[in-house]
Amino acid sequence: MYGNNKYGTNPYGEWNLSGSQEEPYIDLMPLVPSFITELAEMHELYTSQGYEVGRLRRAMEEAVSQCFIMTATRGLERWEEAFGIAANHSLSYEQRREVLIAKMRGQGTTTVQMIKDVAAAFSGGEVEVAEDNRRHLFTVRFTSTKGIPQNMQGFIAMLEEIKPAHLAYEFEYWLTVWDELNPYTWNRLGVMSWDGIKTLEAK
Repeated sequence: MYGNNKYGTNPYGEWNLSGSQEEPYIDLMPLVPSFITELAEMHELYTSQGYEVGRLRRAMEEAVSQCFIMTATRGLERWEEAFGIAANHSLSYEQRREVLIAKMRGQGTTTVQMIKDVAAAFSGGEVEVAEDNRRHLFTVRFTSTKGIPQNMQGFIAMLEEIKPAHLAYEFEYWLTVWDELNPYTWNRLGVMSWDGIKTLEAK
């Protein structure tokens, strides 16, 4: 410190990003002695710099997020290029991430576990794979998510890529059965679509 004034009240590593989504801001005032920021000119200067540093901090965080599949957005195209996947911009970020994760899990020799892992990446839940060696067939059962997973087209494309060429496959989905509708009244079910009823959770 100089005299009775400390350099600042916050260490350099303790910057809190604040402000709106459009204008990120880092308060630089606690990093310098108060007698400096009490000057109107210096207060305006540090306020202006706080917005500049905030924008830089947010840009750095956004750049780092592109290095990971689960947080990448504009950077997904680089990931897709690295894994030899054609970028499909009509899909949502989430669906494109599913394709990438499935591609990562589908590296190496195809096994039942590999197919389970790839299917789980698309369904967001547990699946079972039943082999029928006599018919050269395997069945993928979606056991923890009701209805048809949203990105089935992407899953089928990935499955075609990793499965042995001589094997066929089929899917089994978990849908609502009549017994599960007993707790509901006809008035309640009458306003629902068939697709809504098929994926209705039991009470």
